[in-house]
Amino acid sequence: MDDLRAKVEEIRREFKSLIEEVGDLDALERIRIRFIGKKGEVTELFKVLRTLPPEMKREAGKLLNQLKNEVETSIARKKDELERLARRAAYDLSLPGRRHRLGHKHPLTLIVEELNEIAKGLGFEILTESPEIEWDYYNFEALNIPAHHPARDMWSTLFITDKMLLRTHTSPVQIRVMEKRTPPLKVFFPGRVYRLDPFDQTHAPAFYQAEGLYINRNVSFAELKGTLELFVKELFGPSAKLKFVPSYFPFTEPSAEVAVYYNGEWLEILGCGMVHPKVFEAVGYDPEFWTGYAFGLGPDRIAMIKYGIDDIRLFYENDLRFLKEF
Repeated sequence: MDDLRAKVEEIRREFKSLIEEVGDLDALERIRIRFIGKKGEVTELFKVLRTLPPEMKREAGKLLNQLKNEVETSIARKKDELERLARRAAYDLSLPGRRHRLGHKHPLTLIVEELNEIAKGLGFEILTESPEIEWDYYNFEALNIPAHHPARDMWSTLFITDKMLLRTHTSPVQIRVMEKRTPPLKVFFPGRVYRLDPFDQTHAPAFYQAEGLYINRNVSFAELKGTLELFVKELFGPSAKLKFVPSYFPFTEPSAEVAVYYNGEWLEILGCGMVHPKVFEAVGYDPEFWTGYAFGLGPDRIAMIKYGIDDIRLFYENDLRFLKEF
């Protein structure tokens, strides 16, 4: 038994000397095989138990198990240490750190905010929330577009039920505001709208609109023209020119399309007109007493013109190469 204790101490000292100097995983594996492999020095000592008398086996087994546990624990600890050093060595700590890129506003958000600021400067109250799922009444009927009216063909509508739909324009907000308020009122409201359109270079099934509404006594078309002239010059610069072309909208009369002369060409950017008497009647306003105007434009269209973008899909595809340009 004394010889066994001496052999255990000899192996322990030799193992500690080697484990302290080991510098890589391959060398550590050689040490593991030498001491606790199938024919390792510690493994071979366990064969001695068979030659010992029964009264000595218990104490000898405890001695050998303690040695084996020490070796296994030391090897495992050293392996973790060497693996951490290997992972750290895989990085060049002398290189400069990676900068965290800050996000920024989407180009459509920039345009909507610019439109809001211009409208605010012209005295409009900004309304930022409105329902995108809408009733047929607000989207069509109250806007002088009754059921089966041919004007409904102007909008490719996504119906949810017979009477509920995804709004096709922001004009329903006009009705909702007028139902709750009495004139005078001057509001501007951007929002997302939906139509059953193909997703191509110039169309999208979901896009943005922004609309202005002014109701008061003796509001004239001349005031509408003056407001839009100021609005467009703020948007495109003081040299921008406007052109009004007669058009048709069921909820305004008279109505016009407005084009701006920008970068050497005329570009249609919005529709406008005097609020139709039928719309006033739908909300309980006296059309003989109140008058007003409305206008609407597309932030997507404005962004394409201002930023020189020829494909509306770029706004919605989340391509970072495109978004980083802004």
